[in-house]
Amino acid sequence: MKKAIYITFFTALASLAVSCDSVSAQQNGGIIRDDDTPSAVVVPPVPEKINFAGESVPTGNFDTRESLYEECGVTMYMHSRTLNSLRASKRYFAIIEPILAENGIPDDFKYMAMAESSLNPEAYSAARAAGLWQIMSSTAADNKLEVNDYVDERYNIEKATRVACKYIGQARERFGSWTMAAASYNLGMAGLAKRVAVQKTADYYDLWLPAETMRYMFRIISLKLATENPEAYGFRIDDEDYYLPFVTRDITVSGPDIDWVKVARDNGTDYKILRELNPWIREYKHPNKTARSYTVKVPAPGMRTAITR
Repeated sequence: MKKAIYITFFTALASLAVSCDSVSAQQNGGIIRDDDTPSAVVVPPVPEKINFAGESVPTGNFDTRESLYEECGVTMYMHSRTLNSLRASKRYFAIIEPILAENGIPDDFKYMAMAESSLNPEAYSAARAAGLWQIMSSTAADNKLEVNDYVDERYNIEKATRVACKYIGQARERFGSWTMAAASYNLGMAGLAKRVAVQKTADYYDLWLPAETMRYMFRIISLKLATENPEAYGFRIDDEDYYLPFVTRDITVSGPDIDWVKVARDNGTDYKILRELNPWIREYKHPNKTARSYTVKVPAPGMRTAITR
């Protein structure tokens, strides 16, 4: 009798363990094969030839290649964050790409925005950098972006992208390469110039830099690789899974005491959607004592359901 109970107990326990393993594998974001069994954790693919902004990445160097493997692994297995970035890419790249082209900045710099903010337009860091491009308030002031309790134009994607383009262009002129221009966006031009002077090289891949900057370019490149070939990095994304670009029209709002709730309702929408389209709006009302004019995006008729597939 006792033996039969033990057998029944351990049989049930084994069955429960198998069931829990299956659930755990799915809940923990493991890559699941078609037969619903978890696959092995694999080394991420790293191509033999890679370029950033037309500049070759020296993948033949052991240190470069190992850094690429490390960051591609982070991108590959940071499932939810990478997935959200990939799904948002078509929406925000549609805004960023033309501005990069207009300013003579290589298209690959859109992946820098991805590395900076995961393409979250509301991103705000512990260092108090804000928006898709993670702009500091001092940089905003230098570029005449309005930053206060009511309006923060670091969250204005178009304006912030133009500020980023200006910085990247100046850094490219100073350091002589797009790769170094990208690195300076993380470290700052002065900090990068100091290390170039001491180490007697202006090649990013030959410089010893602060840990975050040492990883920075490889993070950007890993996101480029994953965006261009998601399935190779374990992400099954169909066309209908990407967030579609917003369909909007521009209106001009000016004068003192702007009531954003009223602006929204007067234009056939609500405050929530107005904030989604204009994340630079930070409060319900804006005193606007200087009577400044603002270009505001409002949804085209039917947008809220039209961009849902």
